[in-house]
Amino acid sequence: MSLRLRILVVDDEPQIHRFLSPALEAAGFEPIRAETAAAALREIALRAPDAVILDLGLPDMDGKDALRKAREFYDGPILILSARDRETEKIDALDLGADDFVEKPFGVGELLARLRAAIRRGPSGGTAPTAVRAGELDIDLPMRSVRRDGAAVRLSPKEFELLARLVQGGGKVITHRQLLTAVWGPAHEHDTQYLRVFIGQLRQKLESDPAQPAHIVTEPGVGYRFIGDT
Repeated sequence: MSLRLRILVVDDEPQIHRFLSPALEAAGFEPIRAETAAAALREIALRAPDAVILDLGLPDMDGKDALRKAREFYDGPILILSARDRETEKIDALDLGADDFVEKPFGVGELLARLRAAIRRGPSGGTAPTAVRAGELDIDLPMRSVRRDGAAVRLSPKEFELLARLVQGGGKVITHRQLLTAVWGPAHEHDTQYLRVFIGQLRQKLESDPAQPAHIVTEPGVGYRFIGDT
């Protein structure tokens, strides 16, 4: 019996499968192939893959609609793989429940790294981390405690709420809209400049080099992710 993790690759371009299947096998995965949204949803329902790599440009259904349908019954990692490079496409996919977004053309090393990270995070909507270590930082959310090199860091209530939401993402990118809605409410979902100010304040307090942050990382035009120790 194979103990390899099964990865469903959903793409209608044969060259993508010819390229990705050997790479996934070499990395220790078992690739499964689907070329349409209908086939992908059937495979997800019947075979429960450990992760899905989903193209947005499918012949029978927009990939975002396929993502929405998949999230009705599948909570495993879903990585979007697409030539659509508009920021709105990334944001929409992430808001619909994607775990990450890789643009075509892509490097196989980057894709495999993001895939492994998504698998480590576990099911979407699963148990979020409550305490993490990130370099010199120790963050305990239930205790509302943040320490840097052993010294307590004082955060305002909103700064702590924002940090908590990032930490609970477990390394997943959180969109501007998701952060603003979670911390400040739906009325502020477009106040991205406001969010940048608070992110800057957090970096000043938590990062060794705020100009080149190692933990609160920007996904340009999309949002932020928190990188802890692996």
